[in-house]
Amino acid sequence: MRIEPGALTLVQLQTVREGIDSLELAAPTWERIAAAATTVTEIASASAPAYGINTGFGRLANTQIPPAELELLQRNLVLSHAVGVGDPLPATVVRMVLLLKIASLAQGYSGVSRELMEALIDFLVNDILPVIPSQGSVGASGDLAPLAHLATALIGVGEVRCHGQTMLAREGLATLGREPVVLRPKEGLALLNGTQVSTALALEGLFAIDRVTKAAVVTGALSVDAAAGSVVPFDPRIQEVRGHTGQKIAAGAYRRLLAGSGITQWHQDCEKVQDPYSLRCQPQVMGSVFDVLQWTGERLMVEANGVSDNPLVFTETNEVLSGGNFHAEPVAMACDFLAVAASEVGGLAERRIALLIDATLSGLPPFLVRNGGVNSGFMIAHVTAASLASENKSIAHPASVDSLPTSANQEDHVSMATFAARRLTPLAHNVATIIGIELLAAVQGIELRAPVTTSPTLRNVMDCLRQVVPHYDVDHFMAPDIQAALELVESGEIATFCPVTLLNL
Repeated sequence: MRIEPGALTLVQLQTVREGIDSLELAAPTWERIAAAATTVTEIASASAPAYGINTGFGRLANTQIPPAELELLQRNLVLSHAVGVGDPLPATVVRMVLLLKIASLAQGYSGVSRELMEALIDFLVNDILPVIPSQGSVGASGDLAPLAHLATALIGVGEVRCHGQTMLAREGLATLGREPVVLRPKEGLALLNGTQVSTALALEGLFAIDRVTKAAVVTGALSVDAAAGSVVPFDPRIQEVRGHTGQKIAAGAYRRLLAGSGITQWHQDCEKVQDPYSLRCQPQVMGSVFDVLQWTGERLMVEANGVSDNPLVFTETNEVLSGGNFHAEPVAMACDFLAVAASEVGGLAERRIALLIDATLSGLPPFLVRNGGVNSGFMIAHVTAASLASENKSIAHPASVDSLPTSANQEDHVSMATFAARRLTPLAHNVATIIGIELLAAVQGIELRAPVTTSPTLRNVMDCLRQVVPHYDVDHFMAPDIQAALELVESGEIATFCPVTLLNL
C-alpha cells in the first residue's frame, strides 16, 4: 500500500484493518521527516527551553532537563504513561492506530527520526501489534495511556501480538531483527500525543454502524411487506418538498427494494389510510441517519489526515509551537452524534418488530406463529429486542458533555473521546441483534402471507436467511436462530442488498 500522509482514504483505512504486507511513503515525505528531526536536534542542543524537548511535561513544563538526560526523559515519559487498563484493543483497531500514527508523524511536524518511522512501519506490515489496553484515556493531551502502550512495545517493554500469538515486546522486535528503539528528544512525546486511538475506535464503530444501517433499510422494507404496508410514503414527490438529501436517498432505496412486490399490488386498495410511523416515516428517520453517517465519515477523515501532536515543529522558521491539537473534541462530538443515530436505527426496528407480532396492527397470526397459545412464537424475541433498544439509550448518552480535570488542573478540560468512540462497537452489536430479530420476524411474516409474495430483491434476502434458519413452524430453541441472523447482519451480507452507498467504500 502506498499512502500520501494527509490524504488517507476510508478505503485505505478499511483495508488496513485486516492487515497489509507493504507500506510505502514517497521520497518527499522522508525529506520532510528528516528536516523536522534536524530542527528538533538543533533546538534540543540550545539553551532555550522548548516544551517536551528539553523540559518536563504538563505542570512540570517549567523544569528544564540537562542534555545528558534527554533520552531518559523520553523513556521515562513513555513508561510512566503506560497505565492503561481493561481488555486489549482488537487487532483491527490497533492496525488502524499504527497507520494513523505513521501518517501523522510522516507529515513532518513532529520531529521524529527515520529510524522510529521505519520501526512503526515494520510493526504494521509484519503484523506485530502492541497490546494496548482499551481504557485509561480521557481524550485530551491525546490518547496518552493507550498510545504509551504502543510506544513501550517499540522500546521493548510490554507485550505484542504476532499473528495472533501474544509475546513479550522484545521477542516481537527480535522477529523483525530489530533492537529496542532508543527514543530521541521529543520522540516519546510525539508517540503519546495524538488522537489516533480515539479516531481508530471511531472508524471501527463507523464501519459497523454503516453495515447495520444498510441492513436495517433491507429489513425495514421486508417489514413493510410483512405488515402489508403502503409504498406511498416513499413517493419521491413527498421527499422532494422536504428537501433533505438523506431522506431522498432513503426513500429511493425503499422504492427499489419493494419494486415488483406482489404484496404491494395485492393490498393497494385496502381499507387502511395510513401506516404506523415505524413503517411510514422510515425515509425521514433513516435518511437522517444517512446524513449523520456521511457527516461523521467526513469529520473522522479530517481528523485522520490532521496532525494532533504537540508541540509542533515548523522547519521553515525553526520554531516549535505549543498548542492544543491533541484535544479530541471533534472526534468526541462526532461519535456522540453517531451513537444517537445508531440508537435510533435500533429503536425504529424494535417498533417494527412490535408491530409485526401484534395481530391487530399487522393482520398476521399473533406472534407470527400458527396455533398460537401452545406456541408463543416471536413473543420473547421481541422482548430481547426491546431490552437492547432500551440499553442503547443509555449507551448513546453523550460522552463529550462530561469532563474531569487531570494533571493537577493543567489539563482542566478533556473530551472523553476515547470512551465516546469505544462504545460505538458494542452499540452497533446491540443494533445488529435487533435487526437480526427483525429479519427473522419480517421474513416469517411475508411467508405467512403466501401465496402472495414480496419483490424479487427481497425474495433473495429471504433465501439468504432460509439457508441458515428454517421457517418457524412450532416453538423451539430460538437463540441459535437469532445468532445466525445476527451473523448475516454483522458480516455485511444483508447490507449488500441495500441499494445505497453511504461512505464511498
